[in-house]
Amino acid sequence: MNGTRIQALLKQGEGLQVEFKTCRTAINRDVYETVCAFLNRSGGDLFLGVGDDGKVTGVDPAAAEQIKKDFVSALNSPQKISPPFYLDIEELAIEGQTVLHVYVPQSSQVHRCNGKIFDRNEDGDFNITDNTQSVAALYQRKQTTYSENRIFPFVKLSDLREDLIARARKLATLERPGHPWQGMDDLELVKSAQLYGHDFQTGKEGFTLAAVLLLGRDDVILSALPHHRTDAILRRQNLDRYDDRDDIRTNLLDSHDRLMAFVAKHLPDSFYLEGTQRISIRDHIFREAVTNLLIHREFLNAFPAKLVIEQGQVRTENANRPHGHGLIEPDNFSPFPKNPVIARFFKEIGRADELGSGVRKMFRYCRDYGGESPELFENDIFRFVLPLHSGVRLDDALVKLIGTVQAPVETEQVSGKTSGKTSGKTSGKTSGKTSGKILDAIRENPAITIPELSSQIGVTERSIERNIQKLQADNKLQRIGPAKGGHWEVIE
Repeated sequence: MNGTRIQALLKQGEGLQVEFKTCRTAINRDVYETVCAFLNRSGGDLFLGVGDDGKVTGVDPAAAEQIKKDFVSALNSPQKISPPFYLDIEELAIEGQTVLHVYVPQSSQVHRCNGKIFDRNEDGDFNITDNTQSVAALYQRKQTTYSENRIFPFVKLSDLREDLIARARKLATLERPGHPWQGMDDLELVKSAQLYGHDFQTGKEGFTLAAVLLLGRDDVILSALPHHRTDAILRRQNLDRYDDRDDIRTNLLDSHDRLMAFVAKHLPDSFYLEGTQRISIRDHIFREAVTNLLIHREFLNAFPAKLVIEQGQVRTENANRPHGHGLIEPDNFSPFPKNPVIARFFKEIGRADELGSGVRKMFRYCRDYGGESPELFENDIFRFVLPLHSGVRLDDALVKLIGTVQAPVETEQVSGKTSGKTSGKTSGKTSGKTSGKILDAIRENPAITIPELSSQIGVTERSIERNIQKLQADNKLQRIGPAKGGHWEVIE
């Protein structure tokens, strides 16, 4: 963090977007109330190791590492902050003292701390849980605000890339001859795409976050959104390392092309006929998966979006602003735009279809490609999983499609009868017997991994994941800490 800005904030003192906490040897209990209030209001800067008067008291250096771990673990626990929010904590040296700094962005969701809703007012955090009018106003504010519409009044047209604007104009014209963008200059095109806005509440006018993400130079994007990143990872065997990776921190158009190139590099494109015409079934599937990963995410959340190719499955994960929770099926799916301006831009250039059609396409093609139905899980973290049957192997030199293997079948005892179940179904139901075994295994070893649970219980890793998701949704199980280095906790 910039030293000049730190000094300015310390001199400015506590206010709507600045809070000081002493936290000499441990985290004060009200720290999380402040985080909740910042998330619900306008975001802000939280300093640990600074007194209320702005005097730097410092955090005990011996306790700093534990404070950071406790902070991250608590924010990942829905029992503390719900829904959880991923934040980084930065260690600074100020006036010879150790100070911990957390930048909390404004969230698109309403958050609770210990089951209570907090809002920020001047320099205080207020519990508004029982104030019906305040809570209603908070939800209204969240529902009518899309992060893509955030205005950056100091971004200029020169901060956008001319070549990307020209490329968008060309793609739109190829998609629809005579497209209006064809005869527009750069500024007219950007305004026509609704990438330039005016906030009638604040008076701000300028290019929006959508404009920056779609057409901005890389340095402008990372200045506006420092945590912006999409990770493409290949893992052949070892889940703790990767065999290939593309760390993508650029505009959404180039991000789309790099993700599709990564998929083409590591996944096969098997022969497939639709009617009498051969099509690329792989490209049809991942055009939708990659587009969803890029345009339907909550950009203000620092959770890194990722595409992971590994033995047995391909999955994507991204921060989400959910409208409903649980597994998505084509017959119960109601499409809802997460970033309508960005989605419309992708549609104009032929990178996306009508809202909702992508989900139906995925279910149509994924069964033929991977052998099973995909899983799309709507939650604070949106997750897409494409199972790969055993004929799809990630070899060292290239990926080959070897034969066609029927989807594996799992069996379980139901009232004394054996019931065959195709593992590709996504009814959202979970085996009580399997869930019980998972909870027993976690009680014995809270640090147990999903592969270890799969081996110990004797079902597939995907079955373990589905059961864990259901246990978490039923508030019977929670994850403490990060995926690597954290542990499970059974809620009795």
